[in-house]
Amino acid sequence: MRQHLLDVFYPIVPDADWLARLVPLGVRTVQLRLKEASPQEVRRQIETSLAVCSRHGCQLIVNDYWREAIATGADFVHLGQEDLAAADLAAIRAKGIRLGISTHSLEELDIALAAEPAYVALGPVFSTQLKVMKWAPQGLERVSEWKRRIGNLALVAIGGITPERAPAVIEAGADAVAAITDFMAHKDPVARIKVWLAWADKARL
Repeated sequence: MRQHLLDVFYPIVPDADWLARLVPLGVRTVQLRLKEASPQEVRRQIETSLAVCSRHGCQLIVNDYWREAIATGADFVHLGQEDLAAADLAAIRAKGIRLGISTHSLEELDIALAAEPAYVALGPVFSTQLKVMKWAPQGLERVSEWKRRIGNLALVAIGGITPERAPAVIEAGADAVAAITDFMAHKDPVARIKVWLAWADKARL
């Protein structure tokens, strides 16, 4: 894991305010996943997030908005399969921006690998309450299969993962675990992030 740019724990947040709450706690990798917003608002949110991450030594990953990522100087973008199909990969590469790509099937994995990403994400590993998923839970065996297929490339597991489940996911072959609902829906998100960070401290050893 440590040879990768990603930390073993990878929270995903909906806006810069959430990011500013959580990154100072010790988060080392974070994804900014904005919903519908104007290009100006997206740029503002990314710029704010970049400033926070710079102060705290955290890697920012921008979800989907690759044009705004280029405009603001962000250096890491995560794309889903539909966004990948529409993205200008040459423009992204020209700026030295690294890519993470979502995958749910072998066909999608082949498409992702052709784009030469810095990491591949697999999900949902377990069932998740975040949204109705087109894909059934992948399970730990699929995590191991993906890692065999991608070799030294970083693998991010996502979907229904908790601090209690995370050790088994890493043992199965994931280099990092991403979380959203586990802390966002918690009665005390900051306390839950601290539980995650305590696990991450041990997992990095």
